[in-house]
Amino acid sequence: MSWAAPPGDYGQGWPPSVARRRSGGWWLAALLLFLAAAASFAFGLRSGQRWLPGPLFAGPAPRNSPPVVSPAARSAPVTLSIPSIGLTTSLAQVGLNVNDTIQAPSGYQIPAWYRLGPSPGQRGSAIILGHVDSYKGPAVFYKLRTLRPGAHVDVTLADRVTTHFEVRQIAEYSKSSFPTALVYGPHGYSGLQLITCGGAFDPQTGHYLSNVVVYTALVSTTKPASG
Repeated sequence: MSWAAPPGDYGQGWPPSVARRRSGGWWLAALLLFLAAAASFAFGLRSGQRWLPGPLFAGPAPRNSPPVVSPAARSAPVTLSIPSIGLTTSLAQVGLNVNDTIQAPSGYQIPAWYRLGPSPGQRGSAIILGHVDSYKGPAVFYKLRTLRPGAHVDVTLADRVTTHFEVRQIAEYSKSSFPTALVYGPHGYSGLQLITCGGAFDPQTGHYLSNVVVYTALVSTTKPASG
């Protein structure tokens, strides 16, 4: 069975005029996102059934502020590790479709970094996307919804720096009211949002009706050993 995302199913991306700027200017991109119409970001899969790992925890945002950590330099992420759900995987990259919507990760078992936004550890909101399942069974972000605040997320970059994040909140949003500015916009620290599909499944369209978003904050970085 083949699968293809319908037009607009992956939400409003960073405007191409901004995305082409590879250095600096993230505040401008975030402002444009905030002003843009928030098209729904979705991970619907054309499958005849779904595999759900259990109830979603969606607690309130933590009241304590994340620690003040110096942002990491821009560098492409190559490995994602989430120990509490037993996940260690390489990372692909995605950009925008011709209609300015987010591209879907091409594989079900490899998540993808949205390369037109900040890299993990930079100031702003980095984004990593992954599928939850397919007609064959669970996909790479199948257990994402089971994360809890305080869980650790590690991303190793191409420059061999490892960025360490802590989960702060897990939320589920309907596609019809997906808060693009909240998910993609800055939060005053170096954040990383992990996104997959969730909620009710519509067997007629083959798509989930909601998205699960895991909000994390940078808590430390580890530089490669010298020598």
